[in-house]
Amino acid sequence: MCGICGLLALDGATRPDPAELAAMNVTLVHRGPDDEGSYLDGPVGLAMRRLSIIDLAGGHQPLGNEDGTIQVVLNGEIYNYRELRDDLAHRGHRFATHSDTEVLVHLYEERGDDFVTHLRGMFALALWDGRRRRLVLARDRFGIKPLFWSDHGGMLAFGSELRALEARRSFPRELDPDALEAYLAFNSIPAPLSVYRAARKLPPGHVLVAEGGHVSTRRFARPGPQPGEVRAGAPEEELASELRAVLRDSVRAHLVADVPVGVLLSGGVDSGALCALAAEESTDRVMTFSVGFGDASFNELGNARLVAERYGTDHHELVLEPDAALLLPKLAEAFDEPLGDSSALPTYLVSELAAEHVKVVLSGEGADELFGGYYTYVADLLSPRLGWARGPLRATAALLPSSSRKVSFDYRLKRFAGGLGHDPLDAHHLWKEIFAPDARAELLDGRRGVDPLEAWRARYSETAGADPLARLQDVDLGIYLVDDLLVKTDRASMSHSLEARVPYLDEHVARFAFELPRDMKVKGFAKKRLLRRAVEPLLPEEIVQGRKQGFSIPAAAWLRGDLEPFARDVLSPDALRRHGVFDPAAVGSVIDRHVSGREDLSRQIWGLMAFSLWLDRARVTASA
Repeated sequence: MCGICGLLALDGATRPDPAELAAMNVTLVHRGPDDEGSYLDGPVGLAMRRLSIIDLAGGHQPLGNEDGTIQVVLNGEIYNYRELRDDLAHRGHRFATHSDTEVLVHLYEERGDDFVTHLRGMFALALWDGRRRRLVLARDRFGIKPLFWSDHGGMLAFGSELRALEARRSFPRELDPDALEAYLAFNSIPAPLSVYRAARKLPPGHVLVAEGGHVSTRRFARPGPQPGEVRAGAPEEELASELRAVLRDSVRAHLVADVPVGVLLSGGVDSGALCALAAEESTDRVMTFSVGFGDASFNELGNARLVAERYGTDHHELVLEPDAALLLPKLAEAFDEPLGDSSALPTYLVSELAAEHVKVVLSGEGADELFGGYYTYVADLLSPRLGWARGPLRATAALLPSSSRKVSFDYRLKRFAGGLGHDPLDAHHLWKEIFAPDARAELLDGRRGVDPLEAWRARYSETAGADPLARLQDVDLGIYLVDDLLVKTDRASMSHSLEARVPYLDEHVARFAFELPRDMKVKGFAKKRLLRRAVEPLLPEEIVQGRKQGFSIPAAAWLRGDLEPFARDVLSPDALRRHGVFDPAAVGSVIDRHVSGREDLSRQIWGLMAFSLWLDRARVTASA
């Protein structure tokens, strides 16, 4: 695991400034504190910071081919590198190390730009072909690892985090109005947008090629559902057994490392299954790490202990109280662009706990999107049958006071009633939406960007003919998972020099999930049906049959209690006027309505705080 960055003069003649490249690399030291390296060749400069996981002694980057004409830097892990290496050695390629990174240059020699299609793993990489004077950037098919780029002033710049681009003296820090609009809708910024006009994210499953002064991007992989149900009619027990085997194979691959690997254990089915399989596949005692809260409705430590005790793990726990939220300025510093997901706080702190003991952890991201774990999927199936009840349900929901409990009944009912009567994609968004269009307009004082739902509609249109629920899962897989959950996990873990691996986001696991019929995922109010059946032999019944809790915090209660003064200070009229982004009166109204108990607006307030705290550290131009 590393942080990578680089520069390419598009005129082919200008030489990048080594000092500027070094300044970019310094910003990524938290991603790789063990080693650093750089490479300069005419118009190109590559640099990296390394977190040593595989081939601790020989994996120094950049790594080249036999004559040094092809150089590569990699952020991530290639889990099938041993098989690829054996095949390449048989074809006559000579290796100088045992690193997974070195496989890339030889695979490129054999396969050209299609080399990325042969990789099983998580990666963002940059490859310089000195003979052809071309730069290739690539990001893994699920978007597990990040990669930003910009084309400004004749220089192409790239980096694992946006802060590497910010290190350039000439980088323009003007906010992107489309990104701002999207952030208010989702509490995150979807690819290819970034918070800055001058920078883009390379989308998942894409390559970027810069050659002859031209820059182009193309998609090389698009995981997702296809028309038809390949496994319809197969016996459930047979499917469960096969899924268990597929997950075991993925966990086995994700355990490959020359350092100990732990598990982030939440207390639910997803992480519990990873813990069970890791314990069975590992020759060493597995270390597990959990976080809980004083509020019993948010606390899953008891369930996590059940799994840890069953498998005899070396278990570590952390209990969070409201004062933990005062770490928000530090959290804003850890994230290179604003992220309004409040679960970033416990993820950040449990990563800090884990980093005291291990360099690598397994995490359960992706299971909900692939196997149907969200309550919104239940709503997606119920909504077409209950359009007639829209009026009565809205009237009932309006009478209910706002609760501070985790995802309370009143919150779910209000959201569900609001989505009734809309088409499937709009309803799905309404159940997740942060700020509605009119609220966004008020917060931005009339300044608007492109409709954020255009990204959803584009993704949705690509799966026409597939199962209706699978199409909505795919939107979550390609946007919410990539630009919220994976961003959260990557930045929170890497800020502590900890590598987080996600075995559910393995192409073999995903392919299996895409082939399942709908009722193997969601049926009635039952979610993740086949996944629960598959892990029954591995986990206590309380875990398998338990309700989904999620990794959220008591934000609603905290913002009506100990955290309210902090929120009002961060979002004070003076601070908001200084930033020049959000209308102070509109923000004040959001806080007042939440504190009064009329509505649960904790996600909205948290998102506004995260953006405001990020602005405190960034030197930006607010006007479009």
